[in-house]
Amino acid sequence: MTKQNFNSILLMVLLLAVLGIYKNLSAQTDNTALRNAVEKGAFLVDVRTPAEFADGSVEGAVNIPLNTIPQQLAAFADKENIVVFCRSGNRSGQAKLILEQNGFTQVVNGGTWQNVQGVVQAMKKP
Repeated sequence: MTKQNFNSILLMVLLLAVLGIYKNLSAQTDNTALRNAVEKGAFLVDVRTPAEFADGSVEGAVNIPLNTIPQQLAAFADKENIVVFCRSGNRSGQAKLILEQNGFTQVVNGGTWQNVQGVVQAMKKP
């Protein structure tokens, strides 16, 4: 195998790895799991910045920005069901991963805040 072939294969492997990581972090919203968590009174966490949160969020949600989650783990300690969400689902995917790496097992990536808001509002209708 030539050095050029080896470098090409290595580049392809690295690209596939990066794509796999991105896919896992991107919004993988499961609305069935989201509805189930909301029905159980999930802790709703908007992981956007305080300025984004101030512009609108889900009723009853708390704002714990993504970059502060490692320092705020105590806020999640007694929560049985957690739903994290943001603007696109990317930051909430990262938040879910951080929480799971710290032992939290009932974490749902709600995707966008509008998606979570829609589920919450639909569940309020008779």
